[in-house]
Amino acid sequence: MALVKDNLIQSLYDQCGLSKHTSRVLVDSLFELIKKALESGDDVLISGFGKFMVKKNAQRRGRNPATGEGLILGGRTVVGFRCSPVLREKMGGEG
Repeated sequence: MALVKDNLIQSLYDQCGLSKHTSRVLVDSLFELIKKALESGDDVLISGFGKFMVKKNAQRRGRNPATGEGLILGGRTVVGFRCSPVLREKMGGEG
């Protein structure tokens, strides 16, 4: 099962004794801070968890699957994630 935003809110409510409204505001505010940092091109480093980074992918050659015609796909900006060594070790993964 995936961890969804409502689970985060419920965890704050249960573990910290915050009201549901306050928990929701905190989670929403955290996500807004992360989104704004990524939109401006900044990396987001969360110690012991990992690093979110903005990457620019270059143009590449592609193909229309319906016609087989070759075309150039434009570059795009994507968000990447690199797991911290601490989290990787807890997950039992190797380098």
